[in-house]
Amino acid sequence: MKRLDWASLDAVGRKAALARPTQRTEGRVVDVVREIFEDVRARGGQAVTDWSLKLDKAAPRRIAITPDSVNEARNALAPADTRSLRIAAENVRVFHQMTKPADTPFVETTPGVKSRLVWRPIGAAGLYVPGGSAPLFSSLLMLAIPAGVAGVRERVAVTPPAKNGGVHPAMILAASEARLDALWLIGGAQAIAALTFGVELEDGVIPACDKLFGPGNAYVAEAKRYASSLPGGPSQDMPAGPSELLVIADGSADPEIAAADLLSQAEHDADAQVILVSDSTATINAILEEVEAQLETLPRAEIARASLAEARIVKVRDMEAACEVANLYGPEHLAIQTEDADELVEQIACAGAVFVGRWAAETLGDYAAGPSHVLPTDGGARTLGGITTSSFMTTMSVQTVTEAGAAVLGPVAARLARLEGLEAHARAADLRSPE
Repeated sequence: MKRLDWASLDAVGRKAALARPTQRTEGRVVDVVREIFEDVRARGGQAVTDWSLKLDKAAPRRIAITPDSVNEARNALAPADTRSLRIAAENVRVFHQMTKPADTPFVETTPGVKSRLVWRPIGAAGLYVPGGSAPLFSSLLMLAIPAGVAGVRERVAVTPPAKNGGVHPAMILAASEARLDALWLIGGAQAIAALTFGVELEDGVIPACDKLFGPGNAYVAEAKRYASSLPGGPSQDMPAGPSELLVIADGSADPEIAAADLLSQAEHDADAQVILVSDSTATINAILEEVEAQLETLPRAEIARASLAEARIVKVRDMEAACEVANLYGPEHLAIQTEDADELVEQIACAGAVFVGRWAAETLGDYAAGPSHVLPTDGGARTLGGITTSSFMTTMSVQTVTEAGAAVLGPVAARLARLEGLEAHARAADLRSPE
């Protein structure tokens, strides 16, 4: 973990201090993703199968979400597990139902000229759910439920197979709670390519999707970016790569809690990045001691240690500077563990999700609070927000004009059109105006 003194750094040093891990953007990731996409474009489903066998040691499989498969999954888990999953799913559903955008009323800008915005769901959404080393069934809830609330007609969920080629029973239950018909076991850039082009596989057809959603490793993040750059390709929700957490802590912070929060993200992936920002050297030292102590008993300690190699410890003069660091970094997750945490929120402009105070564990947001935990990474929070129902919808303006309204506004529009040299535009307005 690299320790830095913010006040002693110039602009170049500050930029370097907050840089993301290089593996996220290194050339080999881009090259591999392009190779996979070109192969899938050329050979379709057979290419997807070949890459899946090569990288995941398993061919793509379609898991139908049926009463039998759901009952089997439920029986494989403890009752407390299934109850917790159901509570989380309901909280996610309630939050997104309450925050779903509504059509606006008409706004009359000129007498007889009224306009409003209406919301419509997209046609097909490709939902990527990370798996592999850990079955992130929570991400399935955080994607599929908002998409369902938005009214998306076709939700295509994909997730990497487990090491045995199967799927964790909690993933089946999550798919059921999200009211999905099926779940595809396919991961990596080949899954994103399948969602981009649409492919026919042995178990069925994956349709081409209008928009891609979900977090993933460096290859998945690059695959989404590449897919959205293709002519006629799908759009993407946001850069949602390896996890990030920035913790702001002052002398009132509990070192044990702050350390636990840092490790909760570090254990995700070797590419995950955590940053601790504090105005107290004593607090920094106490938190680092706790990090080392807690690492000793973590099952995923090796992954966490690899992540911590890219961690940053930033000493600042005061909390105003701490907020400056947070806004420059634009973290996926921001935890404010300070005496005046509520007040500091007002100074934060760039974060995917903010967890305020001692009791607001980032883990609660990851699983059960309600808002989606699919959030922008790599500084995307400076211009983008996390997944909401609106992520799965588009807006249209609807305009109505009376004859009287056209008489008033037509000459204005015609004059402006001619000012731009667009005579046909002007004539279209003239035809709706009195002679």
